[in-house]
Amino acid sequence: MGKHYLSLLACLSGIAFLSACGDSQGASGSEEKVTIEYWHVNNEDWGGKAIKEMVREFNRSQDRIEVKESFQPGNYQGLLQNAQAALSGGNPPDVAQIGYNYISYVDQNVPYVPVAELAATDDEGEAFLNESYLENIKQLGYSSDKEMLAGLPYALSNPIMYVNADLLREAGWDVEQLPQTWDEMQEMAQLVQENTGEYGLYVQQPPDSWAEYALVRSNGGDFLNYNGNQAVSTIASEESIEVFDMLGGMIQDKQALHVTWEEGIQAFVTGRVGMMMTTVGRRTAIEEQSNFDLRSVEIPTFGEKERQVAAGGNALFSFAQDPDKQAAAWEFMKYLSSPEAMKVWVEGTGYLPPVVGLAEDPDTLGPFFEENPIMQTANAQMDSIVPWINFPGANGLQAEQAILDARDKIFHGEDVEAVLQETEEKINSYIQ
Repeated sequence: MGKHYLSLLACLSGIAFLSACGDSQGASGSEEKVTIEYWHVNNEDWGGKAIKEMVREFNRSQDRIEVKESFQPGNYQGLLQNAQAALSGGNPPDVAQIGYNYISYVDQNVPYVPVAELAATDDEGEAFLNESYLENIKQLGYSSDKEMLAGLPYALSNPIMYVNADLLREAGWDVEQLPQTWDEMQEMAQLVQENTGEYGLYVQQPPDSWAEYALVRSNGGDFLNYNGNQAVSTIASEESIEVFDMLGGMIQDKQALHVTWEEGIQAFVTGRVGMMMTTVGRRTAIEEQSNFDLRSVEIPTFGEKERQVAAGGNALFSFAQDPDKQAAAWEFMKYLSSPEAMKVWVEGTGYLPPVVGLAEDPDTLGPFFEENPIMQTANAQMDSIVPWINFPGANGLQAEQAILDARDKIFHGEDVEAVLQETEEKINSYIQ
């Protein structure tokens, strides 16, 4: 476990507990309002409006806690680096989104308050966790030793293929038979490039390797294996080389686009890309900005190999050091998991709800899922979800950055095998 030295013994001293839906039950103890900070990675085009709405409603629902939301640039890596700096300065975020790929790093290297300990201070906390979350979903938020719920699973996504059916038609591709394998995907991308001059494919390139990891797993490989208790990088495996070589080759042939995540999404919604692999969590903005026949399809497979996509998203962690703030953080986490807040969150982003039954509930998200084919695509891939890679030890951030550096080199035309071999050695030096 990490440095769980933050005591919760006094966390009920000055805070009135709210219901899971954020209703006020009156104050007990101190009457002073508690202010907490919520750090997130959601900009205006990616759930930022939903965040503001939920925070506003929570603050209106009671007069004991005030939440201030704070967007952190740089995705999960940027947020985590900023959180570490804030912890060093003695002013950490009270609630923060931690990407599933960084949970082991936080657990082993950053002082935080486990959700299991926060829930233990609440008479209904254990029942709330057990009734709201399936065990396999709770596992996404477990500590590196898998013995304690460290963070509360919150954002849940998988990558899907968004499709500009108009551009594919113009290229001469039958849009009723969208690519099911990566061989077909390459054929489609070549057709789009040759017949329209546009790009056939964009695979998301934020500051993480989530998309590439899904493809390597789907090709039968992995980024990391264990020899007993010893973690060993396997990013230079044959399966991994095949994936990076395929993507790099498509980029060099101008069949696929190599730009930042935001630039890639913009290129897609303005009609310059035939198919885009990115998170369903960006669905809302993509739907709103796409003025063409927008469709979706599951991630293609490598021949007959089983599709495997990593669970994307984040868990809610508390870094609060004050007992009253810890209690307030737990109440806000419960509110974010309530049916009312989840409806705002899911409809405002495209993330899947981690809470049991909401996707089928006729009073909350049931109608939304029935009416939205893109959400149905993501939901159909839930059986293909695998855990997102976590690099162990104090150098986990450097290990992830090594993959991003390798991706950039390969996409700029450097030798795939040589780059990945160098990267594998570098990662092993970080984690062993």
